[in-house]
Amino acid sequence: CQAADEVIEGKLDKHFPLRVWQTGSGTQSNMNSNEVIANRAIEIAGGTIGSKDPVHPNDHVNKGQSSNDTFPTAMHISAVERIRDSLIPSISTLADSFREKANEFQDIIKIGRTHLMDATPLTLGQEFSGYSTQLEYALDRINGCMPRMYQIALGGTAVGTGLNSHKDFAVKVARQIAELTGCPFVTAPNKFESLAAHDAIVEASGVLKTIACSLMKIANDIRWLGSGPRCGIGEIILPANEPGSSIMPGKVNPTQSEAMTMVVAQVI
Repeated sequence: CQAADEVIEGKLDKHFPLRVWQTGSGTQSNMNSNEVIANRAIEIAGGTIGSKDPVHPNDHVNKGQSSNDTFPTAMHISAVERIRDSLIPSISTLADSFREKANEFQDIIKIGRTHLMDATPLTLGQEFSGYSTQLEYALDRINGCMPRMYQIALGGTAVGTGLNSHKDFAVKVARQIAELTGCPFVTAPNKFESLAAHDAIVEASGVLKTIACSLMKIANDIRWLGSGPRCGIGEIILPANEPGSSIMPGKVNPTQSEAMTMVVAQVI
């Protein structure tokens, strides 16, 4: 346990030199983990690193598991934790901010535009309410895909039959992972699906791309509305994040919006 905990804590990161480009199942990374954990356990026990005694990387660490069930499980756990700890709180905070601005701007009347040409009036609050609703729907989409992300493949071993694994292992390990992470992970009801396909990951990726498109639209709208101030639209004033450009110190660039568009472009 100590050896595995040290891997989780990042104390042994230098022993993981592999690049992401490897066999599709992640076998190299799986065996890298097995060997690092085994050798660190041997070291703790006072043995000789590389001796595979008293801890063997295959027999004791891998112990009947397969890259085909461990790697998808690791993907689900890491994605769920990042979604829970980073994405959902950030989107929620941004949605709340736009909701507050929508209330603040509810009496400010402005022109609406289609094709960037003047159309009919609306309030700035109504415009910002559209942004907050986009983000509320983003949260709905995230939460909608999570039940399938909570299903983990561990225990299916090589092809989904659970060969070489204890019959209770899949249920018990999912319960333990749920306890350790605080997320409602469960064993996948059909291991053949969870090993042979990664539809849950693809679905979550699609949700992220949809959110990225929403954020791109919002950031570009705000950038347009703040353009000018003399010869652009100039309907809103963007806060100065730094003292202008290198050649025009009085100029304020929409750096927050542009940073957002660069981030979401990577996601898309």
